[in-house]
Amino acid sequence: MRSLIPSLICLAGLGGVAAAQTVESQVMQELPALVQQYKQLHQQPELSHHEEKTSSLFAAQLRAAGFAVTEHVGRYPDGVQAFGVVGVLKNGPGKTLLIRTELDALPVVEQTGLPYASIVHVRNKSNQDVGVMHACGHDIHIATAIGTAQAMAALKAQWKGTLLVIGQPSEETIDGAKAMLADGLYERFGRPDYVIGLHDTSNFIAGQVSVVPGAALASSTSIDVIMRGVGAHGSSPERGKDPVVMAAEFIIALQTLVSRQIPPQKPAVVTVGDIHGGTKRNIIPDEVKMELTTRSYDETIRQTILAGIKRTADGIAYAAGVPADRMPIVTVVEQESTPVTYNDLALSQRLNDLFLRSLGRGNVIESPPIMASDDFGILNLDGKIPSVLYWLGTVTPEQMAESRKTGIPLPSAHSPFFAPAPEKTIQTGVFSMTTAALDLLSSR
Repeated sequence: MRSLIPSLICLAGLGGVAAAQTVESQVMQELPALVQQYKQLHQQPELSHHEEKTSSLFAAQLRAAGFAVTEHVGRYPDGVQAFGVVGVLKNGPGKTLLIRTELDALPVVEQTGLPYASIVHVRNKSNQDVGVMHACGHDIHIATAIGTAQAMAALKAQWKGTLLVIGQPSEETIDGAKAMLADGLYERFGRPDYVIGLHDTSNFIAGQVSVVPGAALASSTSIDVIMRGVGAHGSSPERGKDPVVMAAEFIIALQTLVSRQIPPQKPAVVTVGDIHGGTKRNIIPDEVKMELTTRSYDETIRQTILAGIKRTADGIAYAAGVPADRMPIVTVVEQESTPVTYNDLALSQRLNDLFLRSLGRGNVIESPPIMASDDFGILNLDGKIPSVLYWLGTVTPEQMAESRKTGIPLPSAHSPFFAPAPEKTIQTGVFSMTTAALDLLSSR
């Protein structure tokens, strides 16, 4: 496999070359086993709150690398214990670095056709049969974290301090980081001086990375809306108040919330991702339930959107003549909400400069913030701990060239066709994360 170290690394000096070659040698030694672990994880995905086998595999790999490992770290508001994993490797006095990976997968039926594709199906909380797929690349992240843990254990002579490697559950429901903090993550294992992580993306070629300084990912707020009406026979709509029609009006009206109530210079998104109502075609039901998410980079904009959702729902119900005791119920689901992921400016610059030296200028890409969300940002305690979540490319040069030629976008995260090129992606992930860890925990 082609070396990661380009000729540009010579600009870093002979010490930089020697260090990079040592890291690369370690990564290449680990890579075949990491790719096999990735494929195993990809075939056996687990939904949020159910990451039992995934967490067990991750914990076993950390123990084998010499980490002191604690499982079942995390507690949800209902008291249920989470499947969080914390590995601790102490190596003398120095800084403490936390590296995070996620453990959970998505309710998506895989359609990649890969020989190691997931065929897992389970029942979700609504008792629906759903496929399960690592459609967001958390399996890549886990393999990268395992590889980084192994490399850091093998290269202990090059660093000092404490390395925390955590397997966080339930990122897709954005309540896993909260659960781990609520269970005393920092009180039990030590408060880190830095927090870093990565996320794969089909926006870049495998071998490339991107560090976005400042606001990198949007806040995400989950909202449940119950549009309540009055049930009736389908043949006598005048005797009821139809929540299906009101829900349809509500969804259409929401489309103007961003376009007509938010300044054009302020990005925002409102999405209705789930709607359920009724039991039979000739029955007007009592209610329709909807699940929404909103995204923004600005707290004032977030509050404007939340107020607009409530006002719109109430206005439609009032116009339909819904009785006062049957007005809509709008609930913000705080446990499934997360703030902006903010990359510390100084740490972003430090990692960007490091990647330029170690990967080469052509492999470090500038990119803008996006409206996706991640609960990674919660781990920095409202900016009190410098943190960075950076991007890791996943696609081959040929795939990228074909996409640009045809104009057809490549399958992105959450797509049933999302299929990273595992070898080069994991290789670059482990190399970049290990060089970052060595730099932040430098014994110099």
